[in-house]
Amino acid sequence: MSEQHGWTGGRNAFGDFAPGMVHYTDKVLFDEVWERDGLSKRDRSLVTVAALTALGKMDQLQFHLDFARRNGVTDDELTEALLQLAFYAGWPNGMGATAVLKNIIEKNA
Repeated sequence: MSEQHGWTGGRNAFGDFAPGMVHYTDKVLFDEVWERDGLSKRDRSLVTVAALTALGKMDQLQFHLDFARRNGVTDDELTEALLQLAFYAGWPNGMGATAVLKNIIEKNA
């Protein structure tokens, strides 16, 4: 197997179990799409959090809310974004995402 460079989240999650998922996650999504010049990582994080919240993908939000924090989005901004999303993406999705964020903040306090 070739030497790993850049993002390794897919490899860390799946190892050799799902090589296609590892490749597209690490090499295409994070090493290429997330590195494009058109949006900052901060803005990409906000867009991703919005999409995952709207879709009710709480497992993926666990990572992406924390990643948004590392990309410069403040806890207050995330809380406010999730409130806004609750009205457009459905109250249960907003509540679920807010619960995920609360757990992240409390775990890292």
